[in-house]
This record gives sequence, C-alpha cells and structure tokens, in this order.
Amino acid sequence: MPWWAIAASIVATETSTITFISVPGIAWATGGDFRFLQVVLGYVVARVIIAAVFMPWYFRGELVTVYELLQTRFGAPVKALAASLFVLMRTIADGVRLLLTAYVIQALLTSMDVSVSIVALGAIMIVFTLIGGIEAIVWIEVVQLLIYVGGAIAAAVVLMNHVGLDHAIAVGAAAQKFRLFDFSLDLTKTFTFWSGLIGGTFLTLSTHGTDQYMVQRYLCTDRPRSAAKAVVASGIAVLVQFAMFLFIGVLLFAFYGARAPVTAPDQIFPHFIANDLPAGLSGLVVAAILAAAMSSSLSAIASTVVADLMRPRDDRQAMRLSRVIIVVAGIAQIAVGVALQRSDRSALSIALSVASLINGPILGVFFLGATKRATTRSALAGMSAGLIAVALVAFLTKTAWPWYAVVGSLVTLAVGMITAWISTGKSGSSSSSPHHART
Repeated sequence: MPWWAIAASIVATETSTITFISVPGIAWATGGDFRFLQVVLGYVVARVIIAAVFMPWYFRGELVTVYELLQTRFGAPVKALAASLFVLMRTIADGVRLLLTAYVIQALLTSMDVSVSIVALGAIMIVFTLIGGIEAIVWIEVVQLLIYVGGAIAAAVVLMNHVGLDHAIAVGAAAQKFRLFDFSLDLTKTFTFWSGLIGGTFLTLSTHGTDQYMVQRYLCTDRPRSAAKAVVASGIAVLVQFAMFLFIGVLLFAFYGARAPVTAPDQIFPHFIANDLPAGLSGLVVAAILAAAMSSSLSAIASTVVADLMRPRDDRQAMRLSRVIIVVAGIAQIAVGVALQRSDRSALSIALSVASLINGPILGVFFLGATKRATTRSALAGMSAGLIAVALVAFLTKTAWPWYAVVGSLVTLAVGMITAWISTGKSGSSSSSPHHART
C-alpha cells in the first residue's frame, strides 16, 4: 500500500474518537490550555527515532507480528508475555473509544441508554472487521481522516462565525488558554515540557515502535523507506491536528462563556455537535465519529493471538481462529466500555495511562534485546520488575502518567541487565543461554 495511505491510517488510528471528543475538552475545561502539545513534541521525536532505528528491523524476513522479533532473540515465553500485554492494553483502550462514541449518540438521542449504544457500536465494529480485514480498515481510515478533519474544520468555522475570531482569541488569552510551555520539574504535573518531551517520546516509542496495532500498518508498505516516510509524515500531521482540536476547545470556551452546559469536559464537543451545529454539518461530524469507531484493533489482536499465542495447524485453521478471536475480543471491548461509563476521568487520560502502564515494559524488553548478555530469564525478570515498578508508581504515588512508560521501560532494562550479569557471572560464560546473542 502507498506510504501516504499508511500515514493517513496512522493519524486516523492515533486520533480516532478519543482525540476528537477529549482534546477540545482539555482546552475548554477550567484551567485547560495548550500544554498538552508538549506531549505531542515527544510524539514527533519518537517517530524520527522509529524511522531511523526501528524500521529496518521490521522488514528483516517475513514478519506477521512485531513480537516475533522477541521470539528470535529470547524465545517463546517472552514473546507470549509481550503479546498478552498488548492484547490487554488494546482491549481497554478500544473499550474507552466505544464509550466516547456512545456519548455522542446519547447527545443526539437522549432516550438511548449509553450501554445499549456501546453494545450496538461494538456489534457493528465486529462485523466490519470480520468482513474487511486490515486492508479495508486502512482505506476506510484514509476516507475517515478526510471526513473528520473536514467536520472539525467546519465546526471551527461555525464557532468562529458565532463568536468572532478576534473575540475568541481575546477570551482565550484572558483565561490563559494559549499557555504552551511549562518547564517545571514537578513529576505530579501531567503536562510539562519534560514530561512531554521525555515521557511522550518513551510512550510513542512503545505505542508506535513495539505495538502490533501500529507495526501492522508499517508492514503493509513494500519497503522500510516507505514506512519511514509514513511514520514521520504522520507526526507532523498529528501535531497540526492536535493544535486544531485544542483551538476548537478555546472556541467552545468563548462560545459558552460562564455557563457550563455539561459536567464533564469529554461531553462539551458532543453537546455542541448535537445542539448548536446546523443539521447537515452535525450529520457530517457524527458520521466521522461513527467511522472512527469502526477503526478498531480487532484485526491486530487476532493476528497477535493467532501468530504469537497459538499454533494453528494450517492457514485455514488460522483464519477460523482469527474470526473467533475477533468476536471474543470485540465482546471484551464492549464490556470494558460499559464498565468505564461511571468514571469521571478524561477518556484520553485513561487511554494514555493504560498505554503507558503496559507498553513501557514491552519497550524495555526490546531495548534489552539490543544488549549482548540478555537471556530469556533476564528478559522475563526485567519485564516482571518493570510491570511491578510502574504499577507501584501509578497506584501509590501521584506521578503523572507520561512518566509511566519511562519507569516501566528503564526498570525492565536495568533489572534485565543486572539479572543477565549475575547469571553470566555464576555460569562463568554468557553463552549458557540457548537464546544468547541471537539477532
């Protein structure tokens, strides 16, 4: 597939419903501003690293999933653990996405229960994935990107016609909505320059460098150069797009003034779409949001489970298994969406927190694979320590989520290297592991 289509697919995948709904709410909320873009700077830096360093790895041999690289280096147990963590993370993140889409439907059809909307959306998502597969998903995402960017621009134009661009900028400036940088070293603050640059880089190295959901798209191109162009171009597009959605949040702040028609930031843009956009434009934006809901990770989950966690006898059995897994994973995502509807946290915060919690140790074990002494035992010890460390940081401290991936990956790398060094010292030779130094 052409690199520009893959770039559009990456942007559509990364932004999806969560961005469309949550990011305007970040700038609209009390105390909200543009500091979220500091995290996006890390997104761009990580993409350059992925293009230069990671991409050649993906095109060596015939990969089905990125986790096969871990089997080559460490053996099946490490690959199975990384693949299982991926499946868990994507199930939770896509459950959040279904919930946000259901909020839009509820804003339009107040009589429809959110849980009913989640189940209906999930059922359509499952059928769509079963019929289309990854190629259909990529091309739908290209069209979807055009639709929802067009819808967002249309919403911004309508807002500017209502409030006036100069007035919106003046109101936003008075409320410090355009504040961009925060150079404080406070680890409890979510959006600072350091958490954005460092945490955003580590998070994106994990989500875009070791996550099958994204790597699956790179492998749809024909060469590393094309995939590298796609991932770098997507970073530039995402930076511009996030800035646009934050500015929509400022326009919403100027439009509604002191009155707050909703209780949660995630609900402000759906409220505007349902109640204040002209009917035709409202339909366009809703169509974009519903299209985004169909861009699921079910295909990536199925390929990961079949290729990394099961051993089907032949391609026919693999296809049957993948269809069953798509249905089961879809049901699990529906259950997550229903369970999370009582949460008062931003959906974007939930999704990125989960990704940072789980993907950090996966990134760490990829780092560990680049060292010479690492073995299967040291990789498992490192990942276990990384998961424990990041869980303790997340649940027992007030450390902000951008640091989770940093903690998880570095603890995994450090403990893995120490374990390998101790094991090597005891055995007298680092070649005792059957998987030592494979590349």
